Amino acid sequence: MLEILQTYGVFFLIGQYPKGPLGGLALTLLLAASALVLALPVGLLLALCRVSPFRLLRWPVTALVYVVRGTPLLMVIFWAYFLLPSLTGHKTDQFNTMLVALVIFDGAYLAEIIRSGIQGLPGGQMESARSLGFSYLQAMALVVLPQALRNMLPSLVNQFVSTIKETSLGYIVSLPEISFVAGQIGTRLMTKSAEVYLLLGLTYFVLCFALSRGAFWLERRLAAGNVGSM
Repeated sequence: MLEILQTYGVFFLIGQYPKGPLGGLALTLLLAASALVLALPVGLLLALCRVSPFRLLRWPVTALVYVVRGTPLLMVIFWAYFLLPSLTGHKTDQFNTMLVALVIFDGAYLAEIIRSGIQGLPGGQMESARSLGFSYLQAMALVVLPQALRNMLPSLVNQFVSTIKETSLGYIVSLPEISFVAGQIGTRLMTKSAEVYLLLGLTYFVLCFALSRGAFWLERRLAAGNVGSM
């Protein structure tokens, strides 16, 4: 593997950049971070609709979330790949296709994470805020959501871990993320494909394990803070 890193290490990390498009590990992290940042407000909006007292908001959004969560990400990518050009009138590049697919897919999962965080708070939070004269939206924005989002931070980190692994499906639309680049390297080194994919697996493991441990540490810190504030 050391020989592979010496020869293709830069290509593995950043693809053909700066002489060509960004790729490799850098593109994987950029895509995952962008998807999570954009999916968060989508998930927040869907979650607020899910816990809304208004059925006209709650029922359609609940159906949408269940449909997306029950659909493989591969199908969502195909929808984005074939539907976006029809809607925009222009061919969408691979990065934006994957970004839209991940935002839709992760938005549905984040909606459930946020909904669980909201409903996991003591029931008196909303009632207390309303009794002080806050409107429903004010109570949600100023009282409920800040507490819920704080408790959800470990789950958000874990969702980022999942998103990193989900970016590997960009391979099917020829997005030059890290797994696609590994495939290109494996094609060039026909006799070392096992080593190339072992390196790819180790890269995913190191990234995801580090983030998972970070989420565990964050969860313990938040739990200790909650105990200390009691």
